[in-house]
Amino acid sequence: MKAAGRTKTPRRQALKKPSNNNSNLKDPVGVYCRVRPVAVPDQECCIEVVSSTTVQVHPPDGYRRAGEYKEVQYSFKEVFSTDVAQRQVFDVVARPLVEDLIHGKNGLLFTYGVTGSGKTHTMTGSPGDGGLLPRCLDMIFRSIGPLQAKRYVFKLDDKNGVEVQGEVDALLERQKREALTNPKTPSSKRQIDPEIADMINVQDSCKLEDVDEDNVYSVFVSYAEIYNNYCYDLLDETVFDPIKPKWNGCGTPLRSTDFMLPQSKTLREDQNHNMYIAGCTEVEVKSMEEAFEVFWRGQKKRRIAHTQLNRESSRSHSVFLIKLAQAPLDADGDNVLQEKELITLSQLSLVDLAGSERTNRTRAEGNRLREAGNINQSLMTLRTCIEILRENQTYGTNKMVPYRDSKLTHLFKNYFDGEGKVRMIVCVNPKAEDYDESLQVMRFAEITQEVEITRPADKPLYGLTPGRRFRNQAFTEELSRQLEIRGGPIDGDKEQTVTERFLQSFPPVPSCELLDINDDQTLPRLIEVLEKRHRIRQMFSEEFAKNALAVKRVLQDMDANMASRENYLQAKISEKDKAIIGQKAEVERLEKKAKTLEYKIEILEKTTAIYEGEKRDLQQELENKSQKLQRQASDKRRLEARLQGMVTETTMKWEKECERRVAAKQLEMQNKLWVKDEKLKQLKAIVTEPKSNRPERPSREKDREKVLPRSLSPPPIPNAPPVRLRHRRSRSAGERWVDHKPSSNVQTETVMQPHVSHAITVAAASEKALAKCDKYMLTHQEMASDGEIETKLIKGDVYKTRGGGQAVQFTEIETLKQESPTGRKRRSSPLSPSPPDEATESEWTDVETRCSVAVEMKAGSQLGPGYQHHAQPKRRKP
Repeated sequence: MKAAGRTKTPRRQALKKPSNNNSNLKDPVGVYCRVRPVAVPDQECCIEVVSSTTVQVHPPDGYRRAGEYKEVQYSFKEVFSTDVAQRQVFDVVARPLVEDLIHGKNGLLFTYGVTGSGKTHTMTGSPGDGGLLPRCLDMIFRSIGPLQAKRYVFKLDDKNGVEVQGEVDALLERQKREALTNPKTPSSKRQIDPEIADMINVQDSCKLEDVDEDNVYSVFVSYAEIYNNYCYDLLDETVFDPIKPKWNGCGTPLRSTDFMLPQSKTLREDQNHNMYIAGCTEVEVKSMEEAFEVFWRGQKKRRIAHTQLNRESSRSHSVFLIKLAQAPLDADGDNVLQEKELITLSQLSLVDLAGSERTNRTRAEGNRLREAGNINQSLMTLRTCIEILRENQTYGTNKMVPYRDSKLTHLFKNYFDGEGKVRMIVCVNPKAEDYDESLQVMRFAEITQEVEITRPADKPLYGLTPGRRFRNQAFTEELSRQLEIRGGPIDGDKEQTVTERFLQSFPPVPSCELLDINDDQTLPRLIEVLEKRHRIRQMFSEEFAKNALAVKRVLQDMDANMASRENYLQAKISEKDKAIIGQKAEVERLEKKAKTLEYKIEILEKTTAIYEGEKRDLQQELENKSQKLQRQASDKRRLEARLQGMVTETTMKWEKECERRVAAKQLEMQNKLWVKDEKLKQLKAIVTEPKSNRPERPSREKDREKVLPRSLSPPPIPNAPPVRLRHRRSRSAGERWVDHKPSSNVQTETVMQPHVSHAITVAAASEKALAKCDKYMLTHQEMASDGEIETKLIKGDVYKTRGGGQAVQFTEIETLKQESPTGRKRRSSPLSPSPPDEATESEWTDVETRCSVAVEMKAGSQLGPGYQHHAQPKRRKP
């Protein structure tokens, strides 16, 4: 007998064949959504099925009143509404995974959702309406039922591998197991538990037609749970109930607080880098009833508890593994091949995740609170792994996925790395109380379906003749039927005819007993019968020789045909050999060319690396110089700003100094003028007025009330033009002024109005007007402190700049103020004779009045720019 071999998973076989096109193809994780029916018909819902692929989540009335109303739609591969049957969910989600399992590929299916959303119902089902798990088992056994191997032909080892035993070893193993008093393997002939009898009665069963009939199959199941981040075997019969005390040999408990806790299992990695639960019980089953009975036995040990949200809330993640071992038959279709390369072990993992919950809603305490924390932590780790996988695939990053942070993700890391298809059913409860939890579940599902999983490889071909199993069965059945017929022919009617002739031709041998010495009839009759038998024998011998010659000729013809066919095949083989030799030469030539191109590519890559290095150096140098230029430019700008500030500061300083000096000089001259006016008026009063009849000077208030008519004053005598600082153009052409008077100016009635000859009056200064003139005068008006309008004449020289424009350099400022004159009258040209008593007053001149109001100067006078004088009212002597 050949040595037993261990299998490799189909994915690892695909990695050894780079020519497989499926190794680079990826499929997204299939995410489906199932909505649970509401318990009360008029209950408020927050989830609505929009289409076969879309659901809409809207906040309940409490959120709407708070101003957070926002409807969100989520899309899935398919959405199952509340009236969808279990059969339809199985056909869409689980049936493709069962087909892949029979074809040698792995699969993972898990249900995800909050507590009370219908995960366990979807996975297990209810009496009379089985869920995904019993339907998967039913489809498997209906597909491979007649093709199963005898029990213990396939034997699983402790390292996640499988071996094939011979018929003798399998028989001894069966006898050994049957001799045990408490066999672990349930018998399919035993009566089924009434509790699960209705659940496994699947009326609408299905079967896979595309099954390899030349293979033998064997199914192994195991059931484990992940509780508080520990793995426990639910099929281990040596584990005591954790709520029962540990008993000693006398039949009494050792201590009241001493309990026998179940032994947790460890996760290990096999030689193909696949994760498995070490030491987990794996039971070989031969029927759907037997497999489901094993599942139900473990289901009774699963940890469940009563919470505020669910009467039977799962406190652990359950993992039901279905392993299918298959191996091909030999060329005769009799025995199973034991080569390890030909044995395939595929598995389907059905995972019922525990529901995420909020402790403030469940009001959990003690152990329930600890269980809820571990459940939420493991689900959060699953979500983190999915998010990092999505980020690595979307953005090309290479972050490490934290599979080892949780036993759940560590156990199924191979599926996400490309060891099989992954399907997820998101179960949601549409009631309004689960709105926040449903939003989190929907967001996680939306991220999950963006993760892509490498497509599993196809099952390799064995190169054996298909249909050998049934041909061998037909031959065995025909042989058995022929052997039942005594002496029956095996081939043809001709053989049957010769046999009949042989049986009928042989006459019965007469009695050879001689009772009388004178008996002369017995011997002649015996001689006659023997002679007849001899003739029949000769006839058969001749017929046999004739048939032998015919068979010989047929064999010779067959030999000739075989020789000709062999020659033909040899010719074909030689042609194929020549073609192979030519192809090998072509392959060698292409390999040499590929090596040459690789060498050239290597040289180009090195050259490119050198150029890229130089480019980086030049770019770095350019950046350094650019930064240096920027620093220099910024330093220059700072220096210019600093110099401009210094110039502005100095200019303002000198302007203030000049204004201070001008004000001081104006005050000094004003005082001198006032003194001079006082002296002149006193002298005039002494000279012109008699002492006895001296008229009183009218008060300033009366002068303000009654404005006296003024005589026309002669125009001011122009002074000599001032000496210009720069020579700009010829003096013979005369000076022209730009008289800039804004349109908002108001005409004043000042005593001395400015008179500018050769002036161009404009409302706004323009370059065209400045180009034609030498001087510039701006008339500016503003309100003085006493409420009168004050007019300023700002004068300057016009210069031509180097850029072709015009520049103005201001030289002086004149101020015109309007004030009420004194009470004296001037009479330069009276219109009518005056009475005698007024002759003295009418003879006054307007010199004093004019001098007491203002003194104006032309540009170039010795008094300085912007000089003005305002006379103070005369003081009346007591």
